[in-house]
Amino acid sequence: MSTIRAVVFDVGNVLLRWDPQAAFLPELGSRAAADAFMARVDFHGWNRRNDGGRGREAALAAVADPQDRSLLARYLDRFGQTIDQPVPGSWEIVQDLAAQGTPLGAITNFSAHLWPEALRHYPALGRMFAPVVVSGTEGMLKPEPQIYRLFCARSGLAPSDCLFIDDSPANVTGAQAVGMQAVHFTDAPSLRAALARAGVLPRR
Repeated sequence: MSTIRAVVFDVGNVLLRWDPQAAFLPELGSRAAADAFMARVDFHGWNRRNDGGRGREAALAAVADPQDRSLLARYLDRFGQTIDQPVPGSWEIVQDLAAQGTPLGAITNFSAHLWPEALRHYPALGRMFAPVVVSGTEGMLKPEPQIYRLFCARSGLAPSDCLFIDDSPANVTGAQAVGMQAVHFTDAPSLRAALARAGVLPRR
């Protein structure tokens, strides 16, 4: 019998696709141009600092070049376009877990000022998962151990009670380091098989 008492999900690229290039296509015209821009401005480093708690005004003030700043402001304004596709099959797994009464939670690296847009596009994030720990709200990021420990404190669960799912190997390792069981997400069929092996879902 499984000892897992809760399944804890990452959000981006596990439940919803994150496609930041989509926000830059109207101005830059192609994914290649968007990729080149993102590399030049260290978009992922900029975004990670936002996920760590930096607000919109500070995020834009940190960009010196006015044209770059304008493009990044458009990314923030168009953020909903970057998350408009669910990950195939993942929500069906969530629904199956919920139907059998498995408690669900989430730990996500997400900026506080963009999280409401995710909730607008996917209301089930606020309805089906509790607690949800959002890095930008808390000022801590995966894979730092304190974010996983905060989830456990809020849920009243021990780390060993939780099975954590994330598409980032580093975040999976971070969860394991605090005592959580963890699965590296690649796609929904592989996740379903892993949950069946763990005794959380029935085998098909």
